[in-house]
Amino acid sequence: QLQLVESGGGLVQPGGSLRLSCATSGFTLDYYQIGWFRQAPGKEREGVSCISSGGASTNYADSVKGRFTISRDNAKNMVYLQMNSLKPEDTAVYYCAAGPYVSAWYCDIRTNKYNDWGQGTQVTVSS
Repeated sequence: QLQLVESGGGLVQPGGSLRLSCATSGFTLDYYQIGWFRQAPGKEREGVSCISSGGASTNYADSVKGRFTISRDNAKNMVYLQMNSLKPEDTAVYYCAAGPYVSAWYCDIRTNKYNDWGQGTQVTVSS
């Protein structure tokens, strides 16, 4: 059974950093693109970042470019999201999700391209 479990969320001051982790199990991570998404209260879930199956390609929402970095370690079945220079508008529940293989050189950041989701981890940026 395919499972994804997020961790690493919490309360951080503006300008601070957090590293989210996504532990995966029940499937061969190499064959999936992985995305990070977030949903703030009253808003739709949005794509934050994605990484292709082999890690050769990444994609970021404009709002996080230059501040967030996605990475994966297929050997450890882990995916990470390093978040720096956090802003209050980054406050949301963050989810990782797995989607079918697209290409070793491309990943799709749209939510409807992902079938399996974790339960989410809360990130709150506030002073």
